[in-house]
Order: sequence, then C-alpha cells, then structure tokens
Amino acid sequence: MVWYVCSWRDMGPLICLETTLTGDRYLSILPDHLHSFMSIVHSDELGQFQQGNATPHASRVSIKWLQEHSSDFRHFHWPPKSPEMNIIEDIRDALLHAVENISPPPRTPVDLWTVLKDEWCELPPRYLQTLVESIPHHVAAIMCVWEGPT
Repeated sequence: MVWYVCSWRDMGPLICLETTLTGDRYLSILPDHLHSFMSIVHSDELGQFQQGNATPHASRVSIKWLQEHSSDFRHFHWPPKSPEMNIIEDIRDALLHAVENISPPPRTPVDLWTVLKDEWCELPPRYLQTLVESIPHHVAAIMCVWEGPT
C-alpha cells in the first residue's frame, strides 16, 4: 500500500506503507509528510487538503490533528456516502496502468516499489493541473444526476 499527496502545483512524497493503514499509523504520516508538503507548496496557507472517507482518514486522532493544524491549511471535509470526487483515484489508476504496461513486470515488492516511484516522478505537472481543473465539471455532472446538491 502507498500513500501520496499532490497539488495543482507539485507532486508530494510517495510513501510505502509496510502494513495496513490505521488511524495511529496515519497520524504518523500527517505531521511528517503532509504538513511539510503543505507548508512548502502552500506557504500562503491557502492550501486545501482533501482525503477520502477511509477509516484511518476519519479516525478521531487524524481528525483531531487536522483540526489542530487548521491554521496551516484547510481540510476539505468529504461527506460520508457522497460520490467519489477525489483526483487521487485518477492518479492511482494512472500508476496502476503504468505498472501493468511495464515489461517485464515487477516480480518482487522491491521491484514494484521502484516502478511506482519512477512512474510517480514521471507524472507531468499538466496531468495534475488537468485533474484539478476538471473538478468543477464533475461536481456539475453529479449535481445534474442527483438533481441538486448531494
């Protein structure tokens, strides 16, 4: 499993998680990787952090940490049972597609990690910008399907 962060401006770190992500393990990622990324890329404190509703993301310890750092960046709360609109899913699909097209395919976890890091670094900034810029269109499409805000 991997954890990553990105923005319209830049790619953040790609972190290899050796075990299942729990709230406590997620809490060890937030200060070391998310906070430093946000303070560098969004030094104006106007950055917004969006995550899914995975159990570790919604854990009390991670929510508390995000609230304590709300003056550093905003946390965009994603309501439960709402349509998935996180660009991270698109990035994950691009990485998986790239791994599937590697020949020969990675045979060990170390090989897979190497391929993922290489592909992560190869994602062009314009790809990220296109994903971010597509969000208003996706929101409008969902509102049309659901006939109003969800």
